[in-house]
Amino acid sequence: MEWIQNIFQWIIFAYGCTLLFIYALLAWLSLRGVRRFKAESEFVDYDRAFQSSISPGISVIAPAFNEALTIIMNVRSLLTLNYPTFEVIIVNDGSTDDTLQQLIDEFEMVEVPFAYDEKIVTRPTKRFYKSTNSAYSRLLVIDKVNGKSKADASNAGVNAAAYDYFLCTDVDCILEKDTLLKMIKPFLDEGGKTVKEVGEPCPECGYVHVVEDNVRVIASGATLRLVNSCEVEGGLITRVRPPKQWLPRFQEMEYIRAYVLGKMGWSQINCVPNVSGGLGLFDKEIAIKAGGYDHKSFAEDMDIVTRMCTYMIENKMKYAIRYIPSSQCWTEGPSSLDVFGRQRTRWGRGLAEIMTMHKNVLFNPRYGRLGLVVLPYNLLFEFLAPILEVIGIISYVYLIVTGSINWPFALILLSFVYLYAVMISTLALLWDQLTFRYYKTWGELMGLSLMAFIEPIVYHPLIVFYALKGYFNFATGRKHTWGNMKRQGFGQKKTAK
Repeated sequence: MEWIQNIFQWIIFAYGCTLLFIYALLAWLSLRGVRRFKAESEFVDYDRAFQSSISPGISVIAPAFNEALTIIMNVRSLLTLNYPTFEVIIVNDGSTDDTLQQLIDEFEMVEVPFAYDEKIVTRPTKRFYKSTNSAYSRLLVIDKVNGKSKADASNAGVNAAAYDYFLCTDVDCILEKDTLLKMIKPFLDEGGKTVKEVGEPCPECGYVHVVEDNVRVIASGATLRLVNSCEVEGGLITRVRPPKQWLPRFQEMEYIRAYVLGKMGWSQINCVPNVSGGLGLFDKEIAIKAGGYDHKSFAEDMDIVTRMCTYMIENKMKYAIRYIPSSQCWTEGPSSLDVFGRQRTRWGRGLAEIMTMHKNVLFNPRYGRLGLVVLPYNLLFEFLAPILEVIGIISYVYLIVTGSINWPFALILLSFVYLYAVMISTLALLWDQLTFRYYKTWGELMGLSLMAFIEPIVYHPLIVFYALKGYFNFATGRKHTWGNMKRQGFGQKKTAK
């Protein structure tokens, strides 16, 4: 029995060391990426860039279900984006409140005939609305039967999209005015053809033949932050503040760490695991050929990226997914434990679904980095992490009860893991602030940084619990509904002095 215990301890030790190494590697890669992005941005005038009429068009898609509190402010924000050629498509997914009527009244909309091409099958669309006011000519509203998921509504928006690229966002989000400019840039920077010389001179013509190596950017993402406690006027962020409530404040720190350090690091080696459902720009052609969003999935953002990558690999086309570290999207995070729990349980269930839906890709060398890096990491260090944490806690309790624990070693190990976690969170916050300086005072940053010291004790256990709950619901086939976010709404909060 003792040898089994020793083997288990060594496995856990090796697992932990590997995870710590990956975090350190991501921190280093992220620092390189952030510095490169900052240096390149100093030479780009986004106010003048891409203002040509030949700039690629972008369709901005925002599904809406019972979003009466935020819908008008959000649409106004989307319509003011700084980009020459874009449209805004709001998909009313069978709302039971007055979301649709507010849109009709506010933007002077009437029902119009529309050539809807259903390339991706969705629940039926009922009506299409356009404004009689030329000031809102970019706006299209689709009224459809509720599809019981954001994915179904997003697919309807993709079907109606007029342009080659689409940006999917949420109606609880406020986008920066230059979001489309910054997010289309990776497509244009890397979407060209790289010419390479191949082989010896041809014996017939005497020339060295060349091939064109196409690298196609199929998606790009950017950092999300919480709008909770920020000052909002006319659909624009006028003052950035860290959330005042504890639960959103923890989420703010988690988002900065996940995007600035995590996804930015993965982007440097083209191993981005997913593009957030709150803000993602996609190549429409590849998205449609990959089947669009899966309306049955609870992790539709990760699923569509995985299937788009799979499609590119199976068709022998080189691809890239890029992230930019600047905050381009501000979303309203759940402030109640009930709503937060539903959200994280859904995320846990979605991750479990991804691991089973794409098991043929997992550890399959045919799929390159996707099969050997991206999905294995998600399996071993995202999906299994909550399970192993609970097993580790149970093992510690067993060792304590049986008097077998080595207290000096255990305390040193726990202290190291705790301080390492605090360091990683602090680095992400520091790099974000030094590079972009979203918070006006160092006091605001220090107040947020202090949360890193209590996160492992207070917030992280909640994440583990709801992840395991999601796994359990998936394993038992328990029904899970998306539920309502119960938003406060922009402009409903009093601004801080």
